[in-house]
Amino acid sequence: MTQSQLLLEADRFYVERLQGLFDDHPRQTKDVIRHPGAVVILPILDDGRICLIRNYRPSVSQTLIELPAGTREQDESPLATAQRELLEETGFQAEEFRLLSTFYVSPGILDEQMHLFVARHLSLEQPSREPGEQIENFIVSRKEALTMARDGSIQDAKTLIGLLLFDQQG
Repeated sequence: MTQSQLLLEADRFYVERLQGLFDDHPRQTKDVIRHPGAVVILPILDDGRICLIRNYRPSVSQTLIELPAGTREQDESPLATAQRELLEETGFQAEEFRLLSTFYVSPGILDEQMHLFVARHLSLEQPSREPGEQIENFIVSRKEALTMARDGSIQDAKTLIGLLLFDQQG
């Protein structure tokens, strides 16, 4: 039997301490971050270029090159989140979204599951970024994106996963 204790409740996640039997080991304690899930979107322009973003991340005090992404709202489907986040972060709307993969970000401490979508047939509108977000579009060729993934210019895990899976699976 596993018991849980709430340690922290934040806007988008909470942390709980689990106590119980794990992997047939005696009573253990594990702290787990509970997250509603998120999406990551790989926007492909009609000419084949990819819309990445430059996004300042206070947690690491630097601007990272990423694919657009965002947290699911309560009772929001992954597809609805992908549509909302693509427009908010890049200003693009897409006629086609295709789910490429679903994966866990860091299952050792976090239950966040990400849904990776490829978005095509884009039209540019006005981004509706959240206050304080420091995001700018960074449009590159597929080859440039893959080079950045391989040479370390891209350090964001969800972006690396998205680009490399897309390169393998299209």
